[in-house]
Amino acid sequence: MAPKGGCFQSHIAPYWRSLVLVVLPLLLLPLPVVSATSAARCGYVILIMAAYWMTEALPLAITALIPVFAFPLLGILSTGECCLVYMKETNMMFLGGLTVAIAVEHCNLHKRIALFVILHVGQSPRRLMAGFMLTTMFLSMWISNTASTAMMVPIVDAILVELYATRSKKQEENATAIDMSVTSGQNQLELSPAGENGVSDGHNKKERAEAGGGGGTTTEVVTTKSTSLTATPPDEECRALRDMCFLATAYAANIGGTGSLTGTGPNLVVKGVLASSFSEPTGLNFATWMAFNVPGMILCVILAWIWLQVLFMGLFRKQSPIQQSTPERTAAVRRLIRQKYKELGPMTHHEATVLTLFIILVLLWLFRAPEFVPGWSAWFKDAFEGVEVDDATPAMLIVTLLFILPARLNFWCFRNPKDPEPPQPSPACMNWQVVHEKIPWGVVLLLGGGFAMAEGANKSGLSAWLGDQLVAFDVMPKEAIVFVVSLMTAMLTEVASNTATASILLPVLKEMALNISVNPLYLMLPAAVCCSYAFMLPVATPPNAIVFSAANMKSADMMKAGFIMNIICVVVITVMINTLGVALFDLQHMPPWANSTINALN
Repeated sequence: MAPKGGCFQSHIAPYWRSLVLVVLPLLLLPLPVVSATSAARCGYVILIMAAYWMTEALPLAITALIPVFAFPLLGILSTGECCLVYMKETNMMFLGGLTVAIAVEHCNLHKRIALFVILHVGQSPRRLMAGFMLTTMFLSMWISNTASTAMMVPIVDAILVELYATRSKKQEENATAIDMSVTSGQNQLELSPAGENGVSDGHNKKERAEAGGGGGTTTEVVTTKSTSLTATPPDEECRALRDMCFLATAYAANIGGTGSLTGTGPNLVVKGVLASSFSEPTGLNFATWMAFNVPGMILCVILAWIWLQVLFMGLFRKQSPIQQSTPERTAAVRRLIRQKYKELGPMTHHEATVLTLFIILVLLWLFRAPEFVPGWSAWFKDAFEGVEVDDATPAMLIVTLLFILPARLNFWCFRNPKDPEPPQPSPACMNWQVVHEKIPWGVVLLLGGGFAMAEGANKSGLSAWLGDQLVAFDVMPKEAIVFVVSLMTAMLTEVASNTATASILLPVLKEMALNISVNPLYLMLPAAVCCSYAFMLPVATPPNAIVFSAANMKSADMMKAGFIMNIICVVVITVMINTLGVALFDLQHMPPWANSTINALN
């Protein structure tokens, strides 16, 4: 007799993706049939895409291509109009920024930055965690959070192994001293944990080993087979230290992506939706994004650092699973970090060139249109009769220079006359093979699919209809609305791609804001930032998955720590948008660029 549930497990469960792909469009088919409007047909496509994105029944990038055939066939957008939005200025900016980030990885500059920061922050558990978080946060602002986490995990693991070794050595020394005292026959009653008869048997040695003081058995604990990708902690203290440091790295990677406009996909979705919806400048650019989000990012990282100490180190109690660092540990860790930094050697011409170009790109982005002073893009607008220069232009200029400038000075007057090697052309700082292999082309399509979805919703009238339905939220205080929206987004992004979540929610929030007479930035900015606040589940975001696998962490531990982090970050972004956001973007009033769009819709 088949076990209960056996039929489902054997005949249905393996094919659930196929069932979603086939059954879902059939279930939703009455929507465009009963309501034969363009908005209903667009809603039909968007609901299918949202379900496919959330279940990943299809690869995310392939789902993003559905509008290319669905919108023309359903009479929502022509093929040409739909395809144009897949490579908008925002996508080009993303490609440019990502290529520069790949160049930073290619020359190992990111590892030099990481080791330099950790070396100078300090080597106690608290200081080490702060060093890991600050480094990962900064790198994640510019390179992908996946790459920054993957780069930091081996560094964190090497430092933890050194801490394990110093602790095991200390334990072995203590155990040896105890065994010598027992053998000499002195003070057996005091040294033996046996109690009444004063004899220390094998069982008691096992108890001491499990408590962290068991001599040779400590080595057995260290070499115990484990499914983790990193060294197995020898005791509970080291295990808590490992979980704390790896969670800190994942949190900093997720939070760090919110600091710059190119840090993660949802940030660019905001920019793209605003650019396609309003003809006038909205005041959101690279400089204003950083002015608003960098303070919040730093505050969230500091609160995460404190929260992990409370959870793992008992910040406000005397006893904790992680004890204070000893001088031996500090010295050993410092030697290890200094040795790894020395192995990198002096900064090469390749690294110096990439670092210089990177700094130039950031400055060009910051001062293109900083709002408080005329930016350099205004010169070209005045000189060439209204030609707009956006953020993709400096990004592609720097990318081109990366493919032109040499990685080594071994030619012409820079060549050493005594060099026995025949002259050879120097490779450029970047080559196409590296870019082709490392750029996540699926994310580019995912951004394009989100923009196509927003364009279809706007042209079909679905966005306006949704905005009308959400007018009911006008009875709530604005502060309550933004908190609910932020919390809902943070929970949704735990089970769906952050870029897909932003692509679905942000166009709807834009229309909701317009219909309740609220500045669209007031709802869209917090929602976009909260798309990166995925701390609870291993599948929520790549950094979570990396540290979960590397440390062989328990899901319950990640969820317990992540739930509080979600609440903390949602509260922070709610406070920030109602204080700093109001000051930067004048969110208490409806801006002229939003009013003109409302008139156009009406």
